[in-house]
Amino acid sequence: MKFKFENLIIWQKAMDFAEEMNLLSDNFPKKEIFNLSSQILRASDSIALNISEGAIGQSNPEFRRFMGYSIRSLAEVVTCLHKAKRRNYITEEVFNVHYEYAFNLMNMMTAFKQKIK
Repeated sequence: MKFKFENLIIWQKAMDFAEEMNLLSDNFPKKEIFNLSSQILRASDSIALNISEGAIGQSNPEFRRFMGYSIRSLAEVVTCLHKAKRRNYITEEVFNVHYEYAFNLMNMMTAFKQKIK
């Protein structure tokens, strides 16, 4: 037995993305544990959390609202990736891999949100 949201590709991809961000943040300096590491972890977890919370809601407008929260959390993760690159915690190549994944996920989430009536 599964919850409906578990079948959503965007939820599955958001779950994978959060695990990647968890691994990535393990390599940040210890001084970032309560700053950038914490922020990127909370924001990346929030993407899938908001998708699931909205999917079990009572109405489509509520689901659209939670999808908006998910999209904003993804944008926050992208900003954290930029910060990590600027602080030389990740290479340009690592940044590009995660940025591309985030970009594709953003497009999928935006299209999904637009289909919710």
